[in-house]
Amino acid sequence: MLYNAYELQRSMLAGASALANFSAGLLNNPANPFAYFGGGPILASALEVFAHASAPRGKPEFGLDFTEIDGKQVAIHEEIVLRKPFGQLKRFVREGVEGGPKLLIVAPMSGHFATLLRGTVQRMLPVADVYITDWRDARQVPLADGRFDLDDYVDYVIEFLATIGAEGDARPHVLAVCQPSVPVYAAVALMNADKHPNTPRTLTMMGGPIDTREAPTAVNTLATERPHSWFKQNVIATVPATYPGAGRTVYPGFLQLAGFMTMNLGNHMNSHWEMFKHLVKGDDESADATMRFYDEYRSVCDMTSEFYLQTIDVVFQSHALPKGEMMHRGRRVDPAAITDTAILAIEGEKDDISGLGQTRAALTIATNLPAKMKKYYMAEDVGHYGIFNGSKWRNRIAPVLEEWIATHS
Repeated sequence: MLYNAYELQRSMLAGASALANFSAGLLNNPANPFAYFGGGPILASALEVFAHASAPRGKPEFGLDFTEIDGKQVAIHEEIVLRKPFGQLKRFVREGVEGGPKLLIVAPMSGHFATLLRGTVQRMLPVADVYITDWRDARQVPLADGRFDLDDYVDYVIEFLATIGAEGDARPHVLAVCQPSVPVYAAVALMNADKHPNTPRTLTMMGGPIDTREAPTAVNTLATERPHSWFKQNVIATVPATYPGAGRTVYPGFLQLAGFMTMNLGNHMNSHWEMFKHLVKGDDESADATMRFYDEYRSVCDMTSEFYLQTIDVVFQSHALPKGEMMHRGRRVDPAAITDTAILAIEGEKDDISGLGQTRAALTIATNLPAKMKKYYMAEDVGHYGIFNGSKWRNRIAPVLEEWIATHS
């Protein structure tokens, strides 16, 4: 019922959005006298903000066509290296450029598409051969393709790293942004223990919930103040018949988005108020910047119920990885097995999703890794989103990652 009710609301808002967009265009038309006086411009701006806020959204494009290397513009095209039921390994091919460290960016499976890391990819393209985990919306995956849980996530990461390594340099680098820090850490520990030939040279984690007992945030509190059964009963829905994944149980992306919006509701309302004022003043450039952010932020996808519920249990409630109790298909994940992968932990001082110390814990539990292969960086005055996007990421954080990769290539 929950998903069907959402679909009904979404359909109604889509019609309202189209009508509001048409009305705003009419009021802004130079041939319309109301475009020049009275309340016409103000009403048009209000309608435009509403139309944008209520418009339906699909999966965005990366849209990265060029990068600049040594002062020269280099064309970029996307290539699917490996397809799996719940995600694909995508490469951003730099035409005419050979060599360079291979970097796998593991995008979060937390309600948003991999395009949320567009700025992360864009910044690393001049210095690395970049790949990304392009996760699939669970509602688009037929039931016949089976389940996908935390164990499968770890398996996907290992297979992706092995695929990248087989294409040249046997040992790539891996960057986990936020949520994937735990499964990627587990994958690296297992590959180290097995002396896998494609064990990554470096593992970088940014704003990841390695040990959520450190500086708990509102997200951590939400995940721990209710029993595991509550999540199963209250936030899991069934994909309706209108999608390929009909009948699959999922944690819907729209619920995840609602949670994040509620956490910072004042900021989001203020952003839309500022957008309205920019439109009234005719400052389309500033308004467009806000619109582009929310186009991405509101583009959400579902995750399988088994993956979501297992993550709640393993990462947020039992703290299995830092306690040395995490299991992968009956085998214990031992952080002490990491002896040959250099680890960089990056945190934002003002991160309200993963508190200070949660990612740094990755260095502490890797007890057998030499100190020279560990590094911690705390980005001052940076929130969660700013760790991997924006000017602070480009100018302050990325150079640290770039140097770490170069040192261990």
